[in-house]
Amino acid sequence: MATPKKIAVLVRERESEALRMALGLTLTDDIVDVYIVGRRLAASDEDLMNLELMREVGVGVYSDRQDDPHAEFRPTAQIARELAAHDHVLPY
Repeated sequence: MATPKKIAVLVRERESEALRMALGLTLTDDIVDVYIVGRRLAASDEDLMNLELMREVGVGVYSDRQDDPHAEFRPTAQIARELAAHDHVLPY
């Protein structure tokens, strides 16, 4: 069996699409983290459902905004360090 890859999904503009993609990536048994950068997540009902499923399967959801209730806060510098440890970074 192949070693799991670490994949980061950056949520910037196409929030719903980014969350759906991140959830789909969990099917490959890779390690997936979601980073919401430069904005608060304007979560639709579908987004909230996807976030709940991501948490159930161990996807980390982080934001550079302390006021985002849908993600764990990470300062921008810490996010940059964490991104460097991922095998793939997918901006959306």
